[in-house]
Amino acid sequence: QVPLVEVGGGLVQPGESLRLSCAASGTIFSIYNMGWYRQAPGKQREFVAAITSGGSTNYADSVKGRFTISRDNAENTVYLQMNSLKPEDTAVYYCHAHYEAERGYQYDYWGQGTQVTVSS
Repeated sequence: QVPLVEVGGGLVQPGESLRLSCAASGTIFSIYNMGWYRQAPGKQREFVAAITSGGSTNYADSVKGRFTISRDNAENTVYLQMNSLKPEDTAVYYCHAHYEAERGYQYDYWGQGTQVTVSS
């Protein structure tokens, strides 16, 4: 298992910002694709953003232009900068690590989640 620890969640008002961090240990961090998912009450977990080992990024349409994913391989950390937050962004946010090795074997790891609440 690859330990993933998220920090940075909290309660903010609409329009404000939060920065989530996910620190990995016990892993060759640089080879993993990293991502963020979220799950709101009563809804299924959904994709938010991802960054490959090579630094390419991808975003869900709902957050594109507002959220930015980045990584610091020297610190084994992936970040999610969330700007212009909306009430519909309220969810538990999960860090995800993925690596596809030879012969199709895949490694998938999840953090414990951190609560983000956007409310006035």
